[in-house]
Amino acid sequence: MSARHRLLVAIVLAASLLAGAARAEERFITVASTTSTEQSGLFGHLLPIFEQASGIKVRVVALGTGQALDVGRRGDADVVFVHDKPAEEKFVAEGYGLKRQEVMYNDFILVGPKSDPARAGGRDILEGLRRVAAARAAFVSRGDKSGTHAAELRYWQAAGVDLELVKGPWYRDTGSGMGPALNSAAAMNAYILADRGTWLAFRNRGELALVVEGDRRLFNQYGVILVNPAKHPHVKSADGQRFIDWLLSDAGQRAIADYKIGGEQLFFANARR
Repeated sequence: MSARHRLLVAIVLAASLLAGAARAEERFITVASTTSTEQSGLFGHLLPIFEQASGIKVRVVALGTGQALDVGRRGDADVVFVHDKPAEEKFVAEGYGLKRQEVMYNDFILVGPKSDPARAGGRDILEGLRRVAAARAAFVSRGDKSGTHAAELRYWQAAGVDLELVKGPWYRDTGSGMGPALNSAAAMNAYILADRGTWLAFRNRGELALVVEGDRRLFNQYGVILVNPAKHPHVKSADGQRFIDWLLSDAGQRAIADYKIGGEQLFFANARR
């Protein structure tokens, strides 16, 4: 190998090492969030805007709310961004999070076959679920301890339906995220409780249609929490807080409101700063 060739090899190796070091030092935070924020496309819209403004990359772990909060409890995320207020408040009360702050909302909807065999359609989610249970019409549940699953269980209880007594082949626990659960419902032509954002982004609808909407009980609030660095000292609290502050800022709230599919807004910003 000639001296010139050796020099070129050395330069290439040095450049590779420098690039590797730069990648290793890449500034990022980990956000544990819901499948609805991921599968609706919201993060695909928001994160490039935040990253350009801050220089901080965001790595999203998209799970059901219960699992996302467990990720925070273990210290495997810097921020949790979820939608089950009682579970979020418990997370903070136990000392795993510093403060819960509201960011945005949308609503839940009951989706089902266009033919609506249970005659569940209307604006009353409790009556709709009673009719689904009475007809033993096929129903898909996420069954994954997510915020949507927790809401579904609250609605069944409020409707006076004891799932332990009436569960049967008609009720399918999938243990899956919102998108896969909707795919199962489409394949089975079944009813399912969904968040509107994921439904609007969902394309594999088959014979499914919106059956119940507009009930005030279907309100779906999202909150964001910084994982407590006193519990987990490795938490990137400064950069995590910067992400939270951006979500609550005019720029972040405007970016949330600007996200639309087919001209329809998916989430409504309502931060209380």
